[in-house]
Parts: sequence; C-alpha cells; structure tokens
Amino acid sequence: MSVFIAIIGLAVLVLIHEAGHFVAARAVGMRPRKFYLGFGPPIVKTVRGGVEYGIGSLPLGGYVKIPGMHRPVAGDLRRSLAQARAEELDAELTAFEAAVDAGQDGHARELLLRLEPELGKERMFQELEGALAPDAYWRQATWRRVTVIAAGPAVNVLIALVIFAAVFMSGSVVATRNVDSVLSGHPAAKAGLRAGDTVVRVDGHLVTPETIAPTINATGGRLFTIVVNRNGHRVTLGPLAAIRTEGVYRVGFQIAGAPGQGDSLATSVRQSFHVVAAVTTDTVSALGGIATGKDTENVSSVVGMTRVASSAYQRSTADFLFILGLISLALGLLNLLPVLPLDGGHIVMSLLEKVRGRGFSQLAYMRYSAVGLALFAFLMYLGLRNDLFTQGG
Repeated sequence: MSVFIAIIGLAVLVLIHEAGHFVAARAVGMRPRKFYLGFGPPIVKTVRGGVEYGIGSLPLGGYVKIPGMHRPVAGDLRRSLAQARAEELDAELTAFEAAVDAGQDGHARELLLRLEPELGKERMFQELEGALAPDAYWRQATWRRVTVIAAGPAVNVLIALVIFAAVFMSGSVVATRNVDSVLSGHPAAKAGLRAGDTVVRVDGHLVTPETIAPTINATGGRLFTIVVNRNGHRVTLGPLAAIRTEGVYRVGFQIAGAPGQGDSLATSVRQSFHVVAAVTTDTVSALGGIATGKDTENVSSVVGMTRVASSAYQRSTADFLFILGLISLALGLLNLLPVLPLDGGHIVMSLLEKVRGRGFSQLAYMRYSAVGLALFAFLMYLGLRNDLFTQGG
C-alpha cells in the first residue's frame, strides 16, 4: 500500500509540473495540443477544447505538447515519407517547400492543410501544422517563451515551499537520544545496538540528540565505542567502525522523534525558505561533484525516490509530505539544468536566440538535445546502479 501511495505522490508532482507549463502557455496566448501524464501509447485519452488529455502507458514523467517548438524546415516533410509517396506528391510538396523557404507561413499552412487527407496521420505533418500555426512557440516573444518553460520548475519549487511550511505548522518533531530502529547487517546491529536503547556517549563524548550523527561522522571510519542506557543499565557497545554512505559516515540506526508544538506561519515560511536554500546549495554542489567524478553515490532514480517516499509514508504523514517536498524541489532544480530537452535548455536557447537576433535551426536543437539525452542516460544509469545494487546507509 505504501509503495502505491508513493507512486501516486510522484505522479502528482509530475502532473503539477506539467500543469505549470500548461497554464502558463494558455495565459500568454498559446494553446497546447496535448497534456499527458506518462509517455507511450495512451491508456486513456479524451479531447476537450482542442486539447488532448491522456495517460500514457509508460509512467515515466509526463509532457505538455506546445505547437511549433521549432521553426519549420522545408524538406522535413518530404524526408519523413517513403520515396514512392514523396514522388507521388512531388508537386504539392514542392509548392509547400517553396512557401516555407520564402517565409510565407500563412500560405505554407494552407498548402500543408491541403495534404491533410493523405498525410494527416503522419507525425511530421502534425509537427509542421503546429509550427505554422499562429500561436506556434517559436513565433512568440522571448519573455512569453521563457515564462512558459520556467513555469514548470517554478511551480515545483512553490509546491515544495508550501509543503515544508505545512509540515512545520502541523507540528515539529523533537529529536531524542532514543534508538527507534537498527538496520540489519550494519555496524550498529553487529555491535548489539537495539531499538529502545538511549545513546549516552559516542567515541567517549557525551552527546545530545543534535550531536549524535555529527559525532559518528567525525570518527571518519576509525574504531570507536557507543555507550547506551538499556533498562536502567549502562552498556558499552563496540568497538565498531562507521561506513561511508552518501558522503557521510554512519553505523545504521535511526533516532526516535517526539512530537512537538507546531510553528507559526511566519516561522514556518522562513524555515521553508531555509530548507529550499540549503537543498539548492547541496544540489549544485553535488552536480559539481558528479561532473568531477565524485559523490556519484548520491544520485537516485525513480526507484530510489519511490522507496524513500514509501518508507517515509510508513513512518508518518509528516515524513511522507516532507519527502515529497524534497522530491518536488529536486524535480524543479534538475529541470533547470541548461541542456535540452530539459526546461533549462529551452530557456538558454530562447535567450541565445534573443541575443543573436534569429532562431537556431532544428538541426541545432537536435544536436544540443543529444548532449542532454546522453547526460540524462548517464544520470539514470548512476541512479539505478545506486538504487538496485548499492546497499543504503
């Protein structure tokens, strides 16, 4: 049940992201043609107001199809057809290509629509029809294009802020020194630590709830002992050595939290901004580390995110919501990477086109997208490797 809830939560975040693009596009005068959750052949779909809404068979994200993301290129339609079909329609295609080359977009669209009975189901026909539409994306002013693209990540960041504030207002969790659970097979379990123990000393130092984790991390992997209070008796565990997981030295146990009073609206909002700022800084630092071959163990895929969200749901609703907030924030930040086909790549291309005074060719977009897809595939590999074959901390 918890896994199902986690998947629904992730789907809602993707839906919110795409809804940001959709609403922004409508607001600035563009009419999206499709709004899908997931990719691949549709499981279910419906058309309302000229927009096709549906759920794809592959639950990997979603998309909003905005017409005319690229300027039309004359030879694209001909090259997408079989040679015999192209020769059969040579006169019509030649007239259409001449209109496109001459920049007569209105006339070109008229000529294209005459081919709809023969080619209406062809994907390239549909792409060109959108590219020649009056509300095509490439025709819009730069501020409109950037607004539409930036709206998706912006909504994810906003939702993260709202979720964090709601969690802080609903009631804080006060850390204790009591052990909530011990991970099987980890150093703490091997040393004999048990749920219900109260941690008193770590590596010879008296600890507070806030200093337990930093003190363990400071051991840097060398041997140390843990002193606990168990049923009224002091028990010394170890020596044991922490293992480095996700850049931090851990021994594999969780501290129990006690319910505390919720914060005020102002305090909650301020704390939310602090969380967003800290996570953003850590994300930028992590991406820099990955670029230099460091901290690749911190990358996670949708498998890992689902697992973490499911585990959080089993603990409490507040934990689950907080994790969803972190995932929403990560979704927004990663989509701002300046590579296609991510949102950040489209923003960069729009700004560069504004500076150079003319658009890039579709071939340039395709080449730039190849870089982004290679990066995405690499990150996906790292995430799946970590989630499926690396033991968590």
